[in-house]
Amino acid sequence: MNLLKDNIPDLVKKLAIPASVGTLFQTLYNIVDTFYAGKISPEALSALSKSFPIYFIIIATCIGVTVAGTALIGNSIGENNKKKVLSYFINTIYFGFLISIVITLLGLIFSKKIYYLMGSTEIVTNLGLEYTNIIFSGSFLFILVVALNSLLHAEGDTKTYRNVLILSFVLNIILNPIFIFGFLFIPALGVAGIGVSTIVAQLISFIIIFLKILQNKRLKSLAKDFLYPKLNYLINIFFQSMPITIAICGYSVAAAIIFTYVGMTNEFATAGYGAATRIEQVVLLPILGINTALISIIAQNYGAKKHDRVKETYFTAIKYSFFIMVISGVLIFLTANIIPKFFSDNFEVIDYGKRYLKISAFVLPAYPFFFLTNGFFMALKKSENAMINNIGRNVLVPIIVFYLAKYLSVDYDNFFWLWVIFQWLVSIILLIVVNYYLNNKLHKSSTVVNP
Repeated sequence: MNLLKDNIPDLVKKLAIPASVGTLFQTLYNIVDTFYAGKISPEALSALSKSFPIYFIIIATCIGVTVAGTALIGNSIGENNKKKVLSYFINTIYFGFLISIVITLLGLIFSKKIYYLMGSTEIVTNLGLEYTNIIFSGSFLFILVVALNSLLHAEGDTKTYRNVLILSFVLNIILNPIFIFGFLFIPALGVAGIGVSTIVAQLISFIIIFLKILQNKRLKSLAKDFLYPKLNYLINIFFQSMPITIAICGYSVAAAIIFTYVGMTNEFATAGYGAATRIEQVVLLPILGINTALISIIAQNYGAKKHDRVKETYFTAIKYSFFIMVISGVLIFLTANIIPKFFSDNFEVIDYGKRYLKISAFVLPAYPFFFLTNGFFMALKKSENAMINNIGRNVLVPIIVFYLAKYLSVDYDNFFWLWVIFQWLVSIILLIVVNYYLNNKLHKSSTVVNP
């Protein structure tokens, strides 16, 4: 594939499909975890659901690192600057390792407090900590995998990571019951076993990606000088990744706020909502795959100053994504009575999950505008714009919805209807902003200062 010359709709499909398949198995991985947590107890299911805002700190960091690496390396490929390609790649790895130390410490120190802030009981909190303490102890594996993979994504290779995610999913199916319930000499670890399974799968993923990178033809030009950390490159990576990492961490804030309001009903509502969101994540996978394609294509074309292709890529991605989400919303609405039964046999958990999914179906078509707008700005190395988008949607809007819901004393269902209304408002505003940016500011923003 030539990201600078090939037909844009064809490129979006060729890059998005492998990325979507890979992300599908990544989400199925989480669904397997949720399934087994439900087999342990409703409290374990609630604990794993509430771990998501905490665990999302790692996800946000991974997104920040991989997007920074992909954008900076992709722009360098578009500029045909081989030195910058290798320098950004090596320093992305160094940056990933350094930031993983910070993330590990934050997770181990503050997880317990976050569980309590969400109104968790002592049992749910302790079960949740069994899982999150293990995950954060191995967070460096998550981050190094995506740091290495940033070179592959910048080149347009979304298949390798797809294959790794599929393998991780298969391993998780095998390892989860072994570590949760015990097998032969392996003791039953309960909820902690879910975390152990994840770390083992991540270690194997790291080994596979590392071996793939060693075969990359660009590394043949790797001289000793490239292996030393370079402050100017690290600073550029920091300022490219941190705004989006911090902003996406806002999703943790949004999730925590929602779990807090839902938890005011009871832990069964939390478990039902948490299980239902796993299905919502599956439905969003095509959008995430298209977003990966968008970042790879726009990054290279922006570096080559092909602005017409940048504009075409964005609107092609929006068109495909909106159509997919409309169809997905219809399917979710029609199957909402069935899906929650896969995660629990508790009547209350099933009922709350069903009610959320029927409402969620109406907001799905709004999500492409948000995700793809973020991808657009990240590919242009304008992470500060994506940060503003995320803070608005994931911090300010949830706070407004939370206090408006409390003021109106709305119930579980109406809380989520308020959420739908505000999500649509944000998405429409973002579409207007990007259209203005494309028509008025894109050419002015193309001056890049080389380190």
